Amino acid sequence: MEPSLLYAIKQVELAVRSHLDDILKGSGVTAVQYTALTVLHRRDGLTSAQLARNSFVKTQSMADIVTALEKARLISRRRDPADVRRILISLTDHGRDLIAQYDDPVRKLEARMTDGLTATQIRDLRHSLNHCRATLSDHPPH
Repeated sequence: MEPSLLYAIKQVELAVRSHLDDILKGSGVTAVQYTALTVLHRRDGLTSAQLARNSFVKTQSMADIVTALEKARLISRRRDPADVRRILISLTDHGRDLIAQYDDPVRKLEARMTDGLTATQIRDLRHSLNHCRATLSDHPPH
């Protein structure tokens, strides 16, 4: 009997996280912190709550992540000119450099994970996983 889809997805997530931790070992950031940086790389100027939702962590956990990333000079925070109560988070040049430094090894990890799949299968897998995420999400993706 095959394991459930939920079990398989969790096993893939754990394997990916383990490999990411190995790749990032010398960077000074964790896989969770790296995920937050890549979210900001795709969409700059998010609030901490938006960043948490898109990084798959609780809002409370993101506060610690943001503090650590700011201390490492990988991100900066600034007030939103349109609403001074909101704090927006952005990558610094140092943060963009870190993303660029690890882009190739991370792409190779993804290629290894999808080895043996056709381009169509990879596209369909990406679409299916994004559909599952959206269906289960309490908030729309940012």
